[in-house]
Amino acid sequence: MGLVLKNVIRTSAGTFHYRRRVPKDVQDRIGKGEFKRLLGHSEREALRNFPKVNAEFEKLVADARKPERPVIKGGASQTPLDIHIEARRRATELASEQVTIGGRTFSGDDSKAADLMRDLYLESLPYDRDTGEPIGGSEVEGRAYGILASGGRLPRPAPTLADAKRLYIEERIKGDRNERQKLNQLELVMRHVEAAELPLSRPLNELTREDGRNVRDYLLRDLGNAASSAARYINVIRAVVSLGLTEFEVADGKNPFVNLSLRVERPAMDQRSPMPDKLLPAIHSRIENHGRADLWQIWRIVEGTGCRLGEVTGLMVEDVYLDHNTPYINLVPHAHRGLKTAGSQRRVPLIGGALEAAREAMSDAEGSPVLFPRYGRLRGSDTCSQILMRHIRKVTSDPKITVHSLRHRIKDKMISANVAESDQNLVLGHSTGSMGERYGGPDARLEAAARAIRAALGLTD
Repeated sequence: MGLVLKNVIRTSAGTFHYRRRVPKDVQDRIGKGEFKRLLGHSEREALRNFPKVNAEFEKLVADARKPERPVIKGGASQTPLDIHIEARRRATELASEQVTIGGRTFSGDDSKAADLMRDLYLESLPYDRDTGEPIGGSEVEGRAYGILASGGRLPRPAPTLADAKRLYIEERIKGDRNERQKLNQLELVMRHVEAAELPLSRPLNELTREDGRNVRDYLLRDLGNAASSAARYINVIRAVVSLGLTEFEVADGKNPFVNLSLRVERPAMDQRSPMPDKLLPAIHSRIENHGRADLWQIWRIVEGTGCRLGEVTGLMVEDVYLDHNTPYINLVPHAHRGLKTAGSQRRVPLIGGALEAAREAMSDAEGSPVLFPRYGRLRGSDTCSQILMRHIRKVTSDPKITVHSLRHRIKDKMISANVAESDQNLVLGHSTGSMGERYGGPDARLEAAARAIRAALGLTD
């Protein structure tokens, strides 16, 4: 080939890919052993994209090698209420200090001494030449002097959603036997809240019913969640707000997430549409070029099998059988990911793009017991879904098109190919006890499922 660049390969399909081993010392932090990106479908595209992708890899490794920053008390992550509470403690310390004014010694709790101490502190700071105002300094220290100078009457900042979240962690999560799971769930819920344009800096006494509806609509409409899933998220944010209103004694605040209707007007069967074939090329290009390699692998497996997203993200390496006459994934429950129903436990054939993606994922796993380390954890599928939905929304704004639309697509294609309903159920995990009577064993059921998928994808045996 004409193109000669280090770490670039050309596939049998004629596309150019950047592939590079991740140094061993940062593999755990990055979460994979190989970095891969599509450079383009021609030499010109590959040459144009190579510098950007190569720089992305170098930055990824450099960032992974940086020491983790400790959380510094009093830093930017503190809320105004946090600063005020810490400043009150500091003001108590300052009140015991002494200062001399005109030959007389005063304690810090004297108003004259407090004023002088504040002035001396401000004079120690650099000044803005244009405005004459002091700049820099500690927010805690500055507020502590303000509390002293006001005689302790400086009003407390209004508690915010961020304060309620922190209190909820302290009071309801820390020490719980499922602490990590609950903390992950809370973080996910609060990310949804912020994505619904409700900032965590919003004071609790300024929350409105419209805020509650906006969060609900984001969960149902934008993320495509079922009402039951949205209800779980709403329950968490409602508990956070309720605790904050009570413990911070916010007398004029109301919880907008109480008695919030989650009724869905459209029929259940119309909540999601099958993924249209015409959208797939654009979505493929979007995820392959802008997503991580594991995200592209997950998408192709879901698309080619009709599995639920959580079934795929929760796979263990031991669940993947590539050397079988019919390669397949064995869906069984795990501690980090259960299965929706008893019938969901099944073997699902890997064919075409799904098989290629599974092989790539097995190669990338490199000793990890989990096939997709980034998402193979509690609630990991929620994170994966959120990221995939951002890519889908770059292609279509149709609220009925979601990741789950891939599952509906396989179902529709099997119906169009006249696949028997019993065989459809073998693929999708709607199996019943009668399945075992028709097929003699797991291998027979696997072959039947493989024929169903081939028919759906228009492939010949």
